[in-house]
Amino acid sequence: MNEAVVQLQFRAENRDIFEAIRAGIKKVETRAATEKFRDIQSGDEVMLICEEDAFTKTVKRAEIFSSISALLKKYKPEDINPRRRTAKELRDMYHSFPDYEEKIEKHGLIALELE
Repeated sequence: MNEAVVQLQFRAENRDIFEAIRAGIKKVETRAATEKFRDIQSGDEVMLICEEDAFTKTVKRAEIFSSISALLKKYKPEDINPRRRTAKELRDMYHSFPDYEEKIEKHGLIALELE
């Protein structure tokens, strides 16, 4: 278990996703598996932050996937983002984030199942 609580930042325009996680509607959060996130393990706590608002969740399961396609073999697009229904929509969402296409190619994705 990690000593430090890892912070997961949300942009203001993604407050709906932040709130869906808080309410327990969205149970899987993904990030590029960069050095900051790749060591998160089950049992760790993560702090989710959107503007001045924050809460913590416990990681039930953490798994690294080499690509979006590999991630989609385990999870449906709507598990990752309730507004996305297809693999293309999810891929387009990831590619809309700054430098995410390159980060995913280099580091893969980590999926965090949250309790």
